[in-house]
Amino acid sequence: MGRCDHASSSSFPAGGSPRWSGRRRKQWWPVSAAMGSSVTGACRSRQVGWVAGATGVRSWSLGTRASAYPLLCCGVMHAAVAEPGHHLHVAVSLLRGRHVVALTGAGISTESGIPDYRGPATQARARNPIQHAEFVRDPAARRRYWARSVIGWPRVAGAAPNAAHAALAAMERGGALSAVITQNVDRLHARAGSRRVVELHGALAEVACLACGRREGRAELQERLLALNPEMAGLARAAIAGPGPDVVGRANPDGDAELPAGLVDRFRVADCQACGGVLKPDVVFFGGSVPRDVVAEAYGLVDAAEALLVVGSSLAVYSGYRFVRRAAERGAPIAIVNLGPTRGDPLAALRWDERACAALPPLAAML
Repeated sequence: MGRCDHASSSSFPAGGSPRWSGRRRKQWWPVSAAMGSSVTGACRSRQVGWVAGATGVRSWSLGTRASAYPLLCCGVMHAAVAEPGHHLHVAVSLLRGRHVVALTGAGISTESGIPDYRGPATQARARNPIQHAEFVRDPAARRRYWARSVIGWPRVAGAAPNAAHAALAAMERGGALSAVITQNVDRLHARAGSRRVVELHGALAEVACLACGRREGRAELQERLLALNPEMAGLARAAIAGPGPDVVGRANPDGDAELPAGLVDRFRVADCQACGGVLKPDVVFFGGSVPRDVVAEAYGLVDAAEALLVVGSSLAVYSGYRFVRRAAERGAPIAIVNLGPTRGDPLAALRWDERACAALPPLAAML
């Protein structure tokens, strides 16, 4: 009897040798057999990867020891023992030779110094991000956003692509990856050399007027904001190195930073230079909607893909999770690389609990 801790338990028939069942490019082949009754294991979704029976892998072998056989439970093949390099080789088996699209989240940029929303280091402290409706209707909310953004923006602007961004760009150049769909607003994929990037939530590098639509670079706006608020210049420079006393300047996700209320209250907001209207960063705030043409482009990429690689996202937000659901509905295998569980785990053929910078470079080298 094998036991799975994240869903109902399943029995294995006694006797026989391991068999597999899987498909590649929608072609089924027989590769699997009954598990021996002595095989027992617990599904520990944060410690082990798995291969789903629905998508499977080719004749991937975990060795001959009973404890290393995959366990079939809740419709998912689990690895009772994760051998060194196991997840890497399963990922290669799933992705090699397929038309692959990557879906990335904030976790891929944390090693570039940009905090995420739901990662292990961020969950410990509560934070209420700006809401779209609040920004549009409330001048005080806009003042608070721009005051904190003046301090947080330099860290985003100065961040460099890391090894994970570079690995995805290398995969695209080598023909192993067709495109990146990203939930991030830091433009690090483009700076790493990725050519086909769909930015679901826009990019902090640009701002737009809500009245006339005129666009302006965020770097240019930063100069205007500092000219209006000279007392912020020193804090903006210091925040790049790290937070000051009482966490002043501590970086938050998406170019936000901690500031005392007094500084926020005195902050002067810059208006559109063309019409005097309200300026908003060209990003999708919480409660906002991803433009339909962007969603359509992303769906088109997923529909054309033969596999989906998810990197650094908990998939808690539907704007990213819907593409995982779409890939699963089409029967495309899904590989997830993330620290901690994700909303898409039940749909994944492989869940690899690892840092993006540790997982992607060797994966790119083997594809």
